[in-house]
Amino acid sequence: MMRSLKASDIMLNHIEPLRLGTPLPAVVKHLLINHVTGLPVVDGNRKVVGFVSEQDCIHALLVSNYHGEGEPSVDDVMISKPVTISPEMSVVDLAQNLGHGKPKVYPVEDHGRLVGIVTRTAILAELARLGAGVDVGRFAEAQ
Repeated sequence: MMRSLKASDIMLNHIEPLRLGTPLPAVVKHLLINHVTGLPVVDGNRKVVGFVSEQDCIHALLVSNYHGEGEPSVDDVMISKPVTISPEMSVVDLAQNLGHGKPKVYPVEDHGRLVGIVTRTAILAELARLGAGVDVGRFAEAQ
C-alpha cells in the first residue's frame, strides 16, 4: 500500500503559488498565512519559474532594511530552476531522497503546469499514519 502512494495523493492544491513580480512583503504574508516554508513562483501559464523560501525572504528583508534600497520583489529573491516533481512520483522514493540541504517543499508539475505542492510535513504525516499507526486526524483536517 505504502509503495503505491504517489505525490498526487498527498499534495496540497489549495495554496496559490506566487506570481512573478509579487512584492516581497506580499510574499512573506503569503508564506505566513499558509504555514509553509516556501512556495513555487509561476508565470502566467502556471509554469514553475522559481521558488522562494522563508530563508530567502529573511535574507532579503535584512538586506533591504539595512540598505534601505527599493522594495525587492519575488523575482529578486527566488531561486531559478527549482526542483519539481511529477504527480506520479512515489512518496517512498521522495521520502528517501529527502536530506540535508534538500527542499522542504516540492512543486508538483504536470505537463509543464503547477498542480500542487508536496511538503515535508505532509510526507511525515502520511508515513506516520501508514507505518506507525500515528493518529494524525486533527493534523490532516488542518491542512
